[in-house]
Amino acid sequence: MDLHSYLARRPPDYANTAALGSCLRAMVEAGHDRLPLPGSGRTLERFQHLADVGGHDLGLCKLFEGHTDALAIIEQLGGSPTPGSTWGMWAAEPPQARVKVSPAGHMVALHGRKAWCSGAAVLSHALLTAWDADDQQQLVAVALDQPGVTITDQGWQAVGMAATGSVEVLFEGAEAQAIGNPGDYLQRPGFWQGGIGIAACWYGAARQLGESLRQHCAQREEAHALAHLGAVDTALQAGADVLRFSALHIDAHPEDDAQLLARRARAAVEQSAEQVMREVGRALGAGPFCKDRHFARLIADLPVFLRQSHAERDLAALGQLIAAQPDEVWTL
Repeated sequence: MDLHSYLARRPPDYANTAALGSCLRAMVEAGHDRLPLPGSGRTLERFQHLADVGGHDLGLCKLFEGHTDALAIIEQLGGSPTPGSTWGMWAAEPPQARVKVSPAGHMVALHGRKAWCSGAAVLSHALLTAWDADDQQQLVAVALDQPGVTITDQGWQAVGMAATGSVEVLFEGAEAQAIGNPGDYLQRPGFWQGGIGIAACWYGAARQLGESLRQHCAQREEAHALAHLGAVDTALQAGADVLRFSALHIDAHPEDDAQLLARRARAAVEQSAEQVMREVGRALGAGPFCKDRHFARLIADLPVFLRQSHAERDLAALGQLIAAQPDEVWTL
C-alpha cells in the first residue's frame, strides 16, 4: 500500500502526542518513511509524500518531516540509523538553550537544555545541534531512553500544533554519537534542500484547505465562493509550480548551494498558504471552522507551522541574495 492510500485509511484525528507517536511508528514499520533522498533524481516524489502527510495532519507531518529529514542527514553524513527507530531533528538554537558536547571525538557526552524538541516524549532517538569546546556546531545522535535525558513539560503552551509536544529537553551527561565533522550540518548541500521540504508540508495543508472550497463550489454555484476559488487556484498553482521547479533544479544540480532556491520557494509557498487560508475562510464562513474537525485542525495548525519561517527576516535575507546577484535575475 502506498503512502497516499495508507493515510486515506486512517482518520485524521490525533488528539495528543502519544497518538502521533503511535502513527509515526506504524508508518516506519510499514516502510513509509523511506523517502527518496534530496538530489537523488526523485526529489519531487519526496516533496509529494511530505505534502500528502501535511494535508492529512500537520502534527503528524511535523514529526514525519523531522524523522525523514534526520534519516537523510545521517545518510548524507555517512551514518546508519538503528532499524525501526524514530527520530527528531532538533536544530533550534535560542540563546538560553544550548547543548554542549565533551570531549571531542566520535562518542561524546551532552550537557545543557534543548528547546523546541517536537515529539520528544514519543521518539526513540534525536539528531540535534550542539557546540564543542571551540564553539563549533556539531551534529550528534542520541538515544532518548537513557539516564541523563529528561523530557520536560516546559516550553510548549500551543493550541495550534499542540499535539507535537515540542517541549524542552535536558541533557546531563547523556551519551551521544558525533555525526559528521563540526560545521557539516549547515555546510552540506542537503541543508537548504531539506528546507524546501518544509514548504512542501505547508503546501499540502493549504491544498487540503483549498479542496474544501473546491468541493463546496462543486455542489453549489455561488459567485463569491467561485471568485475565492479562482484566487485559491492561482495561489496553489503558483506554489506547486515553485515546488516542482525546485525539485527539478535540485536533481539537476545536487551539489549546488540551494540557499537562493530554498529562500524563494519557502517565501512563495508561505504567501500561497496564507492567501489560501484567507480566501477559504471568507468563502466558507464559520461552518467548517466549527463543524469540520479535520478542517478546524488544519486551519489552527497551519499558522503555527508557517512560523517556522521567520517572516520579514527571511525576506530580508532573500533580498540580500538578490541584490548581490551579478546579473538580472527575473528574465524569462
